[in-house]
Amino acid sequence: MKKTVIIGGVAGGASCAARLRRLDETAQIIIIERGDYISYANCGLPYHVGGVIASRNALLVQTPEAMKKKFNIDVRVRNEVVSINRDKKIVSVKRLDSGETYEESYDTLVIATGSSPLRPAIPGIASERIQTLWTVNDTDRIRLAVTQQYAKTAAVIGGGFIGLEMAENLRHVGLTVSLIEAADQVMTPLDPEMAAMLHANIRENGVDLYLGDGVAAFEENDHSVTMVLNSGKKVEAEIVILAIGVRPNSQLAKDAGLLLNERGGICVDESLRTSDACIYAVGDVIEVEDFTFRNRTMVPLAGPANKQGRIAADNIAGGQEIYEGTQGTSVAKVFDLAAASTGANEKTLQKLGLKKGTDYESIIITQNSHAGYYPGAVPLTLKLLFSMDGSEIFGAQIVGRDGVDKRIDTLAVSMRLGAGVRDLKNLELAYAPPFSSAKDPVNMAGFVAENVLRHLVTFSNWDLSKENDDAVLLDVRENAEVMAYAVPNAVHIPLGELRSRLQELSPEKEIITFCAIGVRAYNAARILMQHGFEKVKVYPGGSRFYRSLYPRSGAPALSGTERISDTGDVKSSDAP
Repeated sequence: MKKTVIIGGVAGGASCAARLRRLDETAQIIIIERGDYISYANCGLPYHVGGVIASRNALLVQTPEAMKKKFNIDVRVRNEVVSINRDKKIVSVKRLDSGETYEESYDTLVIATGSSPLRPAIPGIASERIQTLWTVNDTDRIRLAVTQQYAKTAAVIGGGFIGLEMAENLRHVGLTVSLIEAADQVMTPLDPEMAAMLHANIRENGVDLYLGDGVAAFEENDHSVTMVLNSGKKVEAEIVILAIGVRPNSQLAKDAGLLLNERGGICVDESLRTSDACIYAVGDVIEVEDFTFRNRTMVPLAGPANKQGRIAADNIAGGQEIYEGTQGTSVAKVFDLAAASTGANEKTLQKLGLKKGTDYESIIITQNSHAGYYPGAVPLTLKLLFSMDGSEIFGAQIVGRDGVDKRIDTLAVSMRLGAGVRDLKNLELAYAPPFSSAKDPVNMAGFVAENVLRHLVTFSNWDLSKENDDAVLLDVRENAEVMAYAVPNAVHIPLGELRSRLQELSPEKEIITFCAIGVRAYNAARILMQHGFEKVKVYPGGSRFYRSLYPRSGAPALSGTERISDTGDVKSSDAP
């Protein structure tokens, strides 16, 4: 009878144990977990703080008793593995309640120790008012502070997934919230122009957003904490949530002499074996292969951790499964918006030394979540990155209010199966007016990308300061739209009048066309190009996207609820 000891539960460890039992009824399986809970929905913790998930018990996926009854697995919570003796194949375990230690032998060991929130050495960070959210116990402490101790103000440090979800949920329970991010944008999987749409929405929902300004020191007062920012600004709050990143819990592996990368991630092969053939590792603690470029990286996500646990179990049971890499596919709810990504972003491509126009191309389009004539259609903005020959999709990002998850999943599957941009236009996707358009946004991404590759259209940079200063901005929207919001310094010629007014434009000048979302701007560009205008570009995403990037450019930021027809005409009297 083989004996497998699994260090850690939650996503990777618990899924490994359950899968192994289904494959081998005779195996002896032990899970050793230092926390109080063996398997819980850590992604749901912010929503319990905000009361969206009312029941605490709903977060508890499995209990030790249930694991024993259903799977005959020996689960030991509040037991911590303190060392691994690889030669003797023994782990030393400490019972946290009593302090006594004991030894447990293994035939196969699985390390699923996960990660922990970063707490950098910032002066004053030891204050009890500064909390992290990572476990059920963390949730209990924070929920107590905001419900029974009547905290009125909160500050969230870090604009990643947990930070954004906490900011939203703390606002949901009525707190005044500040969000502080040292980088120039929230949600680093997105490129800056896509994250800008989130910035506007976060502020619209009453959060004080501080970007490009990290915390230099914490100063505890009688009933609050003052955060002194690098800029000298001060922010005061009764409770502080620290969400600036995680580190792998790999000290145990390091002490055992297992191979780690420079970030502390455990190195594993494609079968998820460590440098010791009898030891596997899964989840946040390991280094993985990036699916897109096959370089080594670390991606702490629940989906990959669950899959890795399953693969490790298959291999322990005698299988030959391999882990084929992580795309980093993710989605997050950010107040009124959803933000999603898969694969590489443009920042990553540039760090790898790739150059736009030489090694890769990108497009940004704005499309409706479903048919524009059916009630409830709202725009979503999609960015696609792809190779110069169109054979590879490097990554995608989407921000919108509805239908974001469906489209990012479609693109993630397409990438996983090796599709290129031309395959996107051929995808036959479910259509009915309440759900999509006859040409789904994913199809449209394929059409537009192919137009770029065929040189039928060229897009300008979203940041017009990087374009020719002498370029003419040509706004082809209707008069009412321009009255509601005028693109600064633009020449206005409605699309229907363009052919008869070509003489007002100089063929020698570079022209950048605008409309609400880009459809009419593309049509205008094609008219100009076929009338001898050789230097024509289209502004990506249209004036709607431009306005989200520059909300102070003369009109209030868009709410994102404007309905746009399938031809690109805006159906709201106050929207561009």
